[in-house]
Amino acid sequence: MAYNEVLLVKPVDGLGGEGDQVKVRAGYARNYLLPRSIAVPVTTANRKQVEALKKRRGEREAHELNGAQELAKKLEKTGLAFAVKTGEGGKMFGAITATDIHDKLVAAGIDVEKRRIHLHTPVKTIGKHTVKVKLHSDVTVELNFDVVSENPIVASEEKK
Repeated sequence: MAYNEVLLVKPVDGLGGEGDQVKVRAGYARNYLLPRSIAVPVTTANRKQVEALKKRRGEREAHELNGAQELAKKLEKTGLAFAVKTGEGGKMFGAITATDIHDKLVAAGIDVEKRRIHLHTPVKTIGKHTVKVKLHSDVTVELNFDVVSENPIVASEEKK
């Protein structure tokens, strides 16, 4: 198989960041990276752009890290509460999902991408819970939230 060396102009997930020189399949470079201006072929003239691209990448990553740290401080101060309908014995109807948490955060004025909220399984019990929010590769926050009942919990009576 034929390979081409290209210089990435924009970051590509799973491939590299801007300024990286990578070896990819010829078809991937020809049909995807080059037409979308994500990469340029490696030539002596383009190698001179590497320093400018690496400098821009460093500035962008520093800016993203600062933004993630500020957002982490906001999230640590935020407390969420979900009022849910319950049946006998406090059993919940439905579940709290990452989408529900995302909607509450947006309503609270905190803009976080839904895919950054890592809730492994939907919450189906009443009480205090935590969820991890990965804002940056170096910044992860544990967000605490409460699930409470809308109506008073009536203990289920056992039959004799």
